[in-house]
Amino acid sequence: MRPRHPLPTRWLMTDERLGERLWAALERLPRGGGIVFRHHATPAAARRLLYDRVRRVARRRGLVLVLAGSPRLAVAWRADGAHGRSPHARAARPLLRTAPVHDARQMAAARHADLLFVSPVFATRSHPGAGGLGPLRFALLARRARRPVIALGGMDAVRARRIRAAGWAAIDAWSAPQS
Repeated sequence: MRPRHPLPTRWLMTDERLGERLWAALERLPRGGGIVFRHHATPAAARRLLYDRVRRVARRRGLVLVLAGSPRLAVAWRADGAHGRSPHARAARPLLRTAPVHDARQMAAARHADLLFVSPVFATRSHPGAGGLGPLRFALLARRARRPVIALGGMDAVRARRIRAAGWAAIDAWSAPQS
């Protein structure tokens, strides 16, 4: 899909860990930013209700909203895009397609995506005990992408500048209390 607007360079990845901090994180995200709505462990009906609330905030604030799931579900829920590894799935309308990438094999398999989330760049609370790619391996992997890459995993604005990422995504950087 060719987006009608520039692709966001700042992203919030949602999950259950956010709890009520989700609402403050959505307000901290800059206008024109993006949200990948995950909440995979939330029961289906509650997930849909939460998604609808997030969608209202996203529309009010001019944020791009991508649903983790199939393109068909993203269309049904009126998302701007679908996040996942569904290379052959079709949708009834054009969608922004994003994919997670953790290694060279996944990079090759993500040919369907318009935007890639390469992770984990640094150690992160989302995956305790797992090491990160580090700046060098991130750069080598991103160079293979041939499409925009968003750095994910232990990211914040300072780290994104340090590794010269085109964009970055986070949970904690958007949801941590501001000092």
